Amino acid sequence: MTRSNLRWNFLAVFLLALLAVQLIHLSRVTSSTWDEPHHLFDGYNIWTRHDYGLNPEVPPLVKLTAALPLLHVRLNVPTDEGRDVPAEAFVDGHAFVFGNGVDRVLFPARMACMVFALALGWMLFAWTREMFGAAAGAFALALFVFDPNFIANGALVTTDVGCACLIFATAYAWYRYTAAPHWGKLLITATAAGLAMVSKFTGALVLPMLLTLAICEAIQQRNGRLFWRRMASFVAVAAGSLAVLWAFYGFRYKARPEGVIHPPLATYLTYLQDPKDAQHLALLARFHVLPEAYIWGLANTKLTSFADTSYFFGHVYRHGSWMYFPACFLIKSTLPLLLMVVLVPVALAFGYWRRGRELIFLTAPVVIYLAVAMSSYMNIGMRHLLPIYPFLYAMTAGAAVVLVRRRWWWGAVFGVLLAWQVATSVRVSPAYMAYANEAWGGPSQVHRYLSDANSDWGQQLKDAKAYLDARHVSQCWFAYFPDTAIDPADYGIHCKKLPTTDSLWWMNFPMDVPPVIEGTVLISDGDLEGIEFGQGRLNPYDSFRGIKPTKLIDGGLWVFDGKFAVPLASALVQAQQAQNLLKAGQTDAALMKAEAAETLAPEAVSVQVAMGDVLKAQGDKADALTHYENALHDAETIEPALQADLVPGLREKIAAIESGDK
Repeated sequence: MTRSNLRWNFLAVFLLALLAVQLIHLSRVTSSTWDEPHHLFDGYNIWTRHDYGLNPEVPPLVKLTAALPLLHVRLNVPTDEGRDVPAEAFVDGHAFVFGNGVDRVLFPARMACMVFALALGWMLFAWTREMFGAAAGAFALALFVFDPNFIANGALVTTDVGCACLIFATAYAWYRYTAAPHWGKLLITATAAGLAMVSKFTGALVLPMLLTLAICEAIQQRNGRLFWRRMASFVAVAAGSLAVLWAFYGFRYKARPEGVIHPPLATYLTYLQDPKDAQHLALLARFHVLPEAYIWGLANTKLTSFADTSYFFGHVYRHGSWMYFPACFLIKSTLPLLLMVVLVPVALAFGYWRRGRELIFLTAPVVIYLAVAMSSYMNIGMRHLLPIYPFLYAMTAGAAVVLVRRRWWWGAVFGVLLAWQVATSVRVSPAYMAYANEAWGGPSQVHRYLSDANSDWGQQLKDAKAYLDARHVSQCWFAYFPDTAIDPADYGIHCKKLPTTDSLWWMNFPMDVPPVIEGTVLISDGDLEGIEFGQGRLNPYDSFRGIKPTKLIDGGLWVFDGKFAVPLASALVQAQQAQNLLKAGQTDAALMKAEAAETLAPEAVSVQVAMGDVLKAQGDKADALTHYENALHDAETIEPALQADLVPGLREKIAAIESGDK
């Protein structure tokens, strides 16, 4: 190795060390995000029990990596109570992480997951250097190291960065194989593709990416024989990747060594909205083409993408929009990157097109991935776009080299852009999760356009605790987006609970909320914007949107001080209490709660349903029918798109009474 190569390698190691320092610091100062506890416990459960059925909503690779440092630590392990997926994973994950000391288990797990970000950075440097030279490799890596979005997600026990790493690794391996075919390189490509597929379900997109690259190469060279050789290689990669996938499931079809997933796969497939999806997945299950847990996870992806609402430019949509991810890209990408992407056509005019093979390898994966993302209903965060960014950094670094060679002053331009990238990253710390570029107002304004994991994934509790302690706040209320997965009390925040959809209806936590609350009120951005209950009259926190907040913590947690009317929040809680009392056979007490709820929020569907259910149980079917009809009217006229799922159940209740069915 030459002295020059040693210097470039040293620079790359130094840059990766800077990335590691940032990720370590962020891992210490941020609280657990929504998915981390159940991912971590699921990984531990797979290692120790060979059980893939606790929560197969994502494949196992990242979860296994996260749990690896914990295998030789004495830990308290919760008992499986047989709840449905994913409730069991959320409850047990919470007990596992917080019952064993959150930082004691979560920090080493995050450090293990950091490996994916560091490996991605090294591959970005290596591949870009191979394509465009060492300076381009270092430039691409420097941009990556100071990308706020990768810093935000780079050490989390989540699948996004792991998937980005392995998609990039697969494309890089295929690039090297096609440049100088060898069975060893083909084996590496197959292994990388298989690892991508067990990192996240979108990792399976590596196969259409490789197929597209093979076709483009044959067309570019106008070589029919080359096409068939590449097709044979592609089939080998696909077969090898499938073998890797099965290996991660222990070459066992059944998800659980004993028993079945709750609910069983056959039952779960009936929940799918599209019968064709159910038929296709059932066919895979019938012939054991894929492991049962993998098929269950694919079904879960279909279900959640359909069920999740989308917050986009101030409006909550029942389903996603094809414009969502392009907007995410424009809002949450750094301005230096966006400007450099714009400069790529300029570089093409100066001869960048001569790098045709490299451009195909860097653009085809981006186009395919973005096309699939834009057709998806799952519009819950820019993090799903992370796999395209390494390709863009490599592409813009190549363009920079072409332009600098053309005119020396381009070097100053790209130097300024790099300095801007560094300054942007440093300035936004630690609110990386809520990053938005300067053109959109920065982290404090991202809520105007995007929410959910774009601003608020529950990562602010340590800073919220410090804020409350510094002001000696003793009376507070908290509507916390990830409540059920994480409890603010786990971080010493002992505020009274305000309802979220999960805490109220999924986990049915006990809480009492009067119609008027006083003191400090903390509301997660996801709840303030109406992602959970809906917006407008459906949102119990809608009135807070017109009140000037006292503080915004880490770009995703709003603080208000004063006395506030929250009639809908109180009514929703009392309606659920009425249902609980009804199940316990206490119909008189249930009626009192339902009536109190109706006084506060007569247009709330769940309130009218609670009244109808109680009255029906007391034998007053005529009044019960009236309340069901009121509920149906409200569901069909108040934000009807967001309440459409309630309509079939209400019609069944009405039909049951009208037909005399008890």
